[in-house]
Amino acid sequence: MKNSIAERVLDFLIKYPPFNLLSTQDLFEISKEVSIIYLEKGDTLFGKGDAAKSDFYMVRNGGVKLSHTTLDNTQEIINISDAGDVFGIRPLIAKENYKLSATANEESIVYAIPINKFTSVTKNNARINKFLITAFATNAYDPYTAEENGKIFVDYLPNSSQDIVNFQTANYTKKPITCHLNSTLKDAAIKMRDHKIGCIIVIDDHDKPVGIITNSDIKNKIATGLFPIETAVSNIMTSPVITSKKDLTVADGQLQMIKHHIGHLCITKDGTVNTKLVGVLNHHDVLATLGNNPTVILKEIKRANRTKKLRSARLKANSLLKNYLEQNIPVNHIVKIIAQVNDAVTVRAIEIALKKMPTNPPVKFSWIALGSQGRKEQMLFTDQDNAIIFEDVSSDKYEETQTYFLELAKLVTKSLNKVGFEYCEADMMASNPKWCISISQWKSQFEDWILHPDEKAILLSSIFFDFSPIYGEDALAEELSDAIYKALEQTSIFFKFLGRDAIKNPSPLGFFKQFAVEKSREQKDLFNIKNRTIMPLVDAARLLTLQNHIKGINNTSDRFEQLAILDPNSKALYHSCSYAFKALSKFKTKQGILHNDSGKFIDIDSLTKEEQLKLRRCLKPVHEIQEVLKIRFDLKNFM
Repeated sequence: MKNSIAERVLDFLIKYPPFNLLSTQDLFEISKEVSIIYLEKGDTLFGKGDAAKSDFYMVRNGGVKLSHTTLDNTQEIINISDAGDVFGIRPLIAKENYKLSATANEESIVYAIPINKFTSVTKNNARINKFLITAFATNAYDPYTAEENGKIFVDYLPNSSQDIVNFQTANYTKKPITCHLNSTLKDAAIKMRDHKIGCIIVIDDHDKPVGIITNSDIKNKIATGLFPIETAVSNIMTSPVITSKKDLTVADGQLQMIKHHIGHLCITKDGTVNTKLVGVLNHHDVLATLGNNPTVILKEIKRANRTKKLRSARLKANSLLKNYLEQNIPVNHIVKIIAQVNDAVTVRAIEIALKKMPTNPPVKFSWIALGSQGRKEQMLFTDQDNAIIFEDVSSDKYEETQTYFLELAKLVTKSLNKVGFEYCEADMMASNPKWCISISQWKSQFEDWILHPDEKAILLSSIFFDFSPIYGEDALAEELSDAIYKALEQTSIFFKFLGRDAIKNPSPLGFFKQFAVEKSREQKDLFNIKNRTIMPLVDAARLLTLQNHIKGINNTSDRFEQLAILDPNSKALYHSCSYAFKALSKFKTKQGILHNDSGKFIDIDSLTKEEQLKLRRCLKPVHEIQEVLKIRFDLKNFM
């Protein structure tokens, strides 16, 4: 008999990861076990601290928000799962309670997928294992945990360009250092010191691994006085050990380490604790094999001594970005990682350029990033926007000092161009004498923009207000920021100009709620996702941040989150704007990668119904925030 419900479930699941990695037969087996849950707005699926259920979830229709309660007892939305998004999987793998609460953000239908059925069907599927490794290692479905611990970079992240490496045999240590079960801790510690190792495997009379001792064990159990140094190793070792077979792959090793929260795997003759120890695999071995994850890329950038090597390292980040998007990693994690990579590239380009200069800098300076890099939102290669602030000097030394930094800037911008960041067509770069000036001149420039606003001033300030220090003396950037906010206290008309600029782009939806597409010949019938959706949110967040004197937060999503805290009455709107910005940025980046361009212009007809629905849902906050700006800054009579 035909199972029409299971078939409908299958038809939906097969469009999204990780289910698109399964055969139709395997997916049908899972689909038959899926439960369908209807949620009204505000219904809770699970709460923070609840014991993990036997299912993980995928949104069929609607949206489910994942949130936690902060220390000041306010609700913070971490992510909103849309149609096709998976959540609630990490607690099932880690066997831990939920770290977040899941509540329907609107009327929703959710599929509950039994973890036991899923794992039994997929246990031999290497591509599914890779998906779970990535999801687990990045806390992709528990993003608060990662941010709570400050762990942006995880050593276990595989990359799509590394698939062959992931599934090759792991290169483990063939002659591990061991000690006998009857040894004292002192003897074991001396061996560890002599061999300069951080752990030692404890074996029995038959060379079978029975335990492991690490530096942490010695620190926590010996240095604290819990046991004397002469104690038997059996008293402080971790036992039993986790074992694996000799021919395990890199992906197998990663998955085991992640599942068991360990950094070492004991390799035995038959893969169990019942046979002789033949080797040890640690996470550093895995890292060395992979060679392409955030930590390794950053190290490669720091070691680069030529632009060519810098470009090679940055291109690896593009592969990383593509893989993260394919794995549905939350965009806030992706943005932070790529932002760190881009800043590291800039820092290294400056360091290389400084070595080419005939002398050291004559005074302290700060290299600042502007625009998307300044907001920590740059994912794809874009053009350069940067500037230099240098310390004040006497008038007779000014030209000489500026000339030095202009020469430095030319070397840096040339290097960044070779890496892949195009020159700015409007020449808003540190190599332009207008944007390579002293701190006093920068203060005067911003004061003029703020107190005497016009069209040109607003255009320039919209770029320069989003600055972030990248290299050099951060205090100079902070001094400039203080001066800017002091000038803002002297005016209100400037905010009106910024507000008018923020609503200049027409609504992203036209008549009959259709996407408002371009009419010009070059982009005819294409949707400009940047100008019609992303930039209005950027402009609105900047304006409201300046008005509320919020310092030190440049990222658009983070700005809206901070505004939600300061203005509880508009909390829902700000959270919606934050979510929409992240979703739209992710969408634009995916389109850019797909078509090998900026992703700015999108052919709506080429999108699936689901993609069009997701995109359309992000447009409402854009319209709503623009309406708020019109009222708050009385812009209807200022057009």
